[in-house]
Amino acid sequence: MRFFPRKLSGILMLLAVIMALRPLTARADAAQAVPDASILVYHRFADEAKDSMTVPVATFEAHLAWLRAHGYQIVPLRDIVAWLQGPSAPLPPRAIAITVDDGHRSVYEVMRPIVLRERFPVTLFIYPSAISNASYAMTWSELRELRDTGLFDVQSHTWWHPNFNTERQRLPKPAFAQFAQTQFTHSRELLEHELGGHVDLLAWPFGIHDDELAALAQHAGYRAAFTIEPHNVTRSIQPLAIPRFLIVDACTPECLGQLLGEPPPSVHARTQP
Repeated sequence: MRFFPRKLSGILMLLAVIMALRPLTARADAAQAVPDASILVYHRFADEAKDSMTVPVATFEAHLAWLRAHGYQIVPLRDIVAWLQGPSAPLPPRAIAITVDDGHRSVYEVMRPIVLRERFPVTLFIYPSAISNASYAMTWSELRELRDTGLFDVQSHTWWHPNFNTERQRLPKPAFAQFAQTQFTHSRELLEHELGGHVDLLAWPFGIHDDELAALAQHAGYRAAFTIEPHNVTRSIQPLAIPRFLIVDACTPECLGQLLGEPPPSVHARTQP
């Protein structure tokens, strides 16, 4: 199956833009207060990174330690969605959610023991065509085991992770709308059938979204959707275009701090008495 090669090429193009622009915006944001909420998105984990989307275990552990040391509190992604959609759902200071896209088997083999030890919530965005089919992906049994821990919420990444820009060029407008609707609906229905629960959150494949796709996703029953645009979450964010920070293998804790808008260590040092 061809899912990861297609995804990797699209993400790497986006990363080139993000990494070129982020140092400038991080410096501009450094003097501002850390906002109420942020969302991280990972993909794969391993002892050693073999590609940019695979985060080494030591790096992931260092991210968790950095978040604890800087007062961040890992919250369920649904808490951030509720906070966005209603003033009666407050968040703790420096709330942050951890998400993982695609359903790679390293989530079960590598990430799961860390989550069980540290006891923090994770949202998995899955495209179910790969589950129990692709060699790189988890099985339905493994997903059920993750669900049963009470720490993993399994949500939709469409049915088979298409590139909506490519499909829009290939298909007539009515056929494209039907194609997108099938991607949204079949994924939700299959995940709910196999795992139970309620699937109403969506991660956009390759981060591609627009007003037409958002309307179709909303019609298919999704209340919130998530991009890979590198911004913190504010009250002004549209619920079907909620930003997440894409985390890659080379992102050190210092890099993570820059993404989140933290002042660089030298600034912290100068403010000490």
